[in-house]
Amino acid sequence: MIEIKSRGQLEAMRAAGLVVARTLALLASHAKAGVSTGELDELAEQSIRDAGAIPSFKGYHGFPASICASVNEQVVHGIPSRTQVLAEGDLISIDCGAILDGWHGDSAITLPVGEVTDAELKLSEATRASMLAGIEAAVAGGRLGDISFAIESATILAGEEHGIEYGIVEGYGGHGIGTKMHMDPFLPNHGKPGKGPRLKVGMAIAIEPMLTLGTERTVELDDGWTVITADGSRAAHWEHSVAITDDGPWVLTALDD
Repeated sequence: MIEIKSRGQLEAMRAAGLVVARTLALLASHAKAGVSTGELDELAEQSIRDAGAIPSFKGYHGFPASICASVNEQVVHGIPSRTQVLAEGDLISIDCGAILDGWHGDSAITLPVGEVTDAELKLSEATRASMLAGIEAAVAGGRLGDISFAIESATILAGEEHGIEYGIVEGYGGHGIGTKMHMDPFLPNHGKPGKGPRLKVGMAIAIEPMLTLGTERTVELDDGWTVITADGSRAAHWEHSVAITDDGPWVLTALDD
């Protein structure tokens, strides 16, 4: 069953989304060389709780932190630590979720730490562009596969423009969101248009491409959470929670501006 929300419920999700957006903006201003991912996690939890919300990641299936902090070859689900200190040239993806009045918001950004290579900047740019293409395809009357196809097509186009063959991470993708963080439907980051469930007003979907500078294959570390690229290549992750409305896609986790 795919959860359908009323306009008022989507507005409640927007409030949760703003908590996430403001928290990620705070973390972006602090993600610098010499700062640990553990410190970023503490900042995130304080920001979320100060807003009257609850970190949705903390305790989720035993996850020990309020954000996922994935550095360099880490794709997703990196566990923050005081011993993991950011260094010049790192690429960090921060995934953040919050629950406010029972509604979830979920979003992710990728940030360079100081100076990174041109290829790494383009990787993050391509991932964000693919997310935006997916968002544009999230319109009532379409199909879920239209979003997947838009993400894949934008990835291929960016690769042609950049002269880089990006890997689309296998086995991971977007998801429905609302009264739970992860709900039906699962959204692959590649696929054919015109396939899958019909997109209806009131649906909310987290759209989140994950791209690499190499393979699409991944390995999960012994901590049971951290996912890395199988070849050690760097990865990027961008995500927004998006509602389908009569007026088109509504990005619930974007800042007001």
